[in-house]
Amino acid sequence: MSRRCKISLGMTSRNWSERVTKTSIALDLEEGVFTWDDPKKIALSLKESAENSIRSKARTPYQSAMSMLNFYINRAGKRLPLERRKILEEAKIELKKAFGRV
Repeated sequence: MSRRCKISLGMTSRNWSERVTKTSIALDLEEGVFTWDDPKKIALSLKESAENSIRSKARTPYQSAMSMLNFYINRAGKRLPLERRKILEEAKIELKKAFGRV
């Protein structure tokens, strides 16, 4: 879809991720989960959300949780401070451990 088409449909890139997060079949996340400083706490919250969400797609809970974490990291891009990125990357490792993938 071209930029012109997106603008005419009211889908600016600034609003795209917010719209996806609110309207897609995504996880029901705890408020502020990606702002927490404890990677293990983030991972366990994502795991619980993935296992209990009624909005989850037909994926495994592990795939849903990891997908949401990657979505957040990717959407933040270069604006994500290095320290926050480090915490979220550690949360990926903790998420793998929580699901017995390591």
